[in-house]
Amino acid sequence: MLAALAVALRTGRHRGVDTAWGLAFTAVALTGYGLSAGYGDDGRRLLATALTTLWGLRLSAHIARRARGTGEDPRYARMLARKPPGRARTLYAVRMVHLLQAGLVWFVSLPVQAAQYLPGAPGPLAWAGTAVWAVGLFFEAVGDLQLSRFKADPANRGRVMDRGLWAWTRHPNYFGDACVWWGLFLLAADAPIGWAFVGSPLLMTWLLAFGSGKPMLERQMGSDKPGWAEYAARTSGFVPLPPRRRTVR
Repeated sequence: MLAALAVALRTGRHRGVDTAWGLAFTAVALTGYGLSAGYGDDGRRLLATALTTLWGLRLSAHIARRARGTGEDPRYARMLARKPPGRARTLYAVRMVHLLQAGLVWFVSLPVQAAQYLPGAPGPLAWAGTAVWAVGLFFEAVGDLQLSRFKADPANRGRVMDRGLWAWTRHPNYFGDACVWWGLFLLAADAPIGWAFVGSPLLMTWLLAFGSGKPMLERQMGSDKPGWAEYAARTSGFVPLPPRRRTVR
């Protein structure tokens, strides 16, 4: 996150913090793996570290490819426009973009950190969590791939993506992200102390479904994309569900 801040101050663009997001979780997992040696069960330590690292690297690589050759993220542009250019805007960006996300990385990753110190071998909840994580990664990765291919076709310019996983949920990537963090939480929930960190996946899910994820994106889509209202009317907002049939009058 400090590296992303340094780049942002040099270039004037803060969207690099999104690429740093997954890398920051990877750094937390790898650091925790090293520090927990001799304390936690080796199998659980390796499992928690590998799952977090795989998710984080894939996400960062995807966001970096998507952002290549683009300007500032519209979300950050609107946020920073509240402050006049100069020192006030820079300090506001440091506080509300970079430091805030650094704090979120620490809090959301608490179940991973806790799992790395648990002494017992992974039990049923941990393996169930691995399955939930796999479902989440599938929705996130496949949803991102489907959307990238859809946007790459000039014939789809200006159209709403409503195919594949996107026919079942308006945000397969956000739903997948939530599942990933509930799965990682279950790695720690094998032990009673692990339940103390349930706030981490709860916060991540709230951010995705009700905070800075889905609502902000849908406000933008509703104003920019013809056909969005019809798509939203027939497609689940978050949890994948069969598309609703159009009412015939």
